[in-house]
Amino acid sequence: MKKIIVSLIILIAIIFMVLINKNNLLKNFYPIKYSEYVQKYCKEYNVDENLIFACIKAESNFKEKAESKKGAKGLMQLMPTTAEELAKELSITINNENIFEPNINIQLGTKYISKLISKYSNIELALTAYNAGSGKVDSWISDGILKNDGSDIENIPFKETNNYVRKILNDYKIYKELYGKEGKWNEYKRSNGKFYK
Repeated sequence: MKKIIVSLIILIAIIFMVLINKNNLLKNFYPIKYSEYVQKYCKEYNVDENLIFACIKAESNFKEKAESKKGAKGLMQLMPTTAEELAKELSITINNENIFEPNINIQLGTKYISKLISKYSNIELALTAYNAGSGKVDSWISDGILKNDGSDIENIPFKETNNYVRKILNDYKIYKELYGKEGKWNEYKRSNGKFYK
């Protein structure tokens, strides 16, 4: 009986410690690595830092040399053609090596997210386009599969994209709760949908 009581006390103490340190434990799973680049480019392109951290987590889990089977590269898993278009727009020279550099990859990925948010005026469709491409999203909207306000992401026809968007939105919420920063997206909402770059 004494062993049971001691075990219960230890278990209660462990639960109490976990509850107190929940945020610290979660921060191990939701890090803010490369924050100097994320902060710099989120400020420059008017994007919420928490959203970019959530994207990096989902895309590469903060592995800068990540490369997908389809050829997406780096922390933000940029397809080479998309990266080249963005680099040209920003007057950056990229190649197969430097596309993996966090500074360049985060700049290009954040710029792309910013462009997609400006185009669709909501995060849900911007993330859908980041994964499936703008052409697909535009056709889904014109075919009535998705609403142009992003309120029906459960209708995204590609399972991978559907799961992807849900994961990032969930991670985005967790990042905001953990780090307590109110990002640029909240400023967008407060400005009655006017997005300023």
